[in-house]
Amino acid sequence: MEKLPFFLILLSLAMAAANEADEWLSNRRQATEKTTRLHFYHHETTSGKNPTAVQVAQAASTNKSPTLFGLVNIMDDPLTEGPELTTKLVGRGQGLYASAGLDELSLLMAWTVVFNNGEYSGTSLTILGRNPTSHPRRGMSIVGGTGVFRLARGVLTFRTYFFNSSAGVAVLEVDAVVIHF
Repeated sequence: MEKLPFFLILLSLAMAAANEADEWLSNRRQATEKTTRLHFYHHETTSGKNPTAVQVAQAASTNKSPTLFGLVNIMDDPLTEGPELTTKLVGRGQGLYASAGLDELSLLMAWTVVFNNGEYSGTSLTILGRNPTSHPRRGMSIVGGTGVFRLARGVLTFRTYFFNSSAGVAVLEVDAVVIHF
């Protein structure tokens, strides 16, 4: 019997979410498609006192692989307006990446860009794709989003701005073209 109130709360939350989605969908029918261009910097630190990305798994053969095949990291990296970490924080890059190339260091990345400042605060973009790290520019797919970016699609490109493997620091310049309603 004590589970019944909990079930009713969950049911009412689900109904409220469904009503919100229905309202959004009916408003979307009159909405026009928009294109938004974004530019920011992704800062990752894998060592030191406060790493923003950490290893969570590896295959038995990872240490013998020249591409670290099988290595899996999780990240919660700051995203800023400029290339310096001291510039305005626009959000966080949260997700995971795995070394998925046998012959070339390429990462399979699944991450969410969570905006927590500025005009897109409270919204997110979901990114999925291959990141061949040695290429000067790498593109990945925008496969969804929330808030302003519901039903988002598009492309996001990385360019390595700064990399120091011994310090465990990388700064990536990010450009995105987002199509949304």
